[in-house]
Amino acid sequence: MNNFLVQFGPLILLVGVMYFFFIRPQAKRQREQQTFVDQLEKGQEVVTASGMFGRIVKIEDQIVTLEVDQKTFIRVTKSSVSKDLSAAIQSAS
Repeated sequence: MNNFLVQFGPLILLVGVMYFFFIRPQAKRQREQQTFVDQLEKGQEVVTASGMFGRIVKIEDQIVTLEVDQKTFIRVTKSSVSKDLSAAIQSAS
């Protein structure tokens, strides 16, 4: 038993460290992003993953229609909306 711990102890410790520093924070960010996407509302100003700014004018199932300029609309998937415009402005400055 002691020989087993000496051989595999560092490997077990490494896996534990990787879990707490890489896997857990990434899972938390994914949960927060999914919550944000689920709470999207008409009229909200958002930024897509590709960097397009727009205001939500319509939400249909998994498709969001954004107004990016006067009478200029684009349709994107809900999952491509990455953040609220105010959060994007705060992180940029």
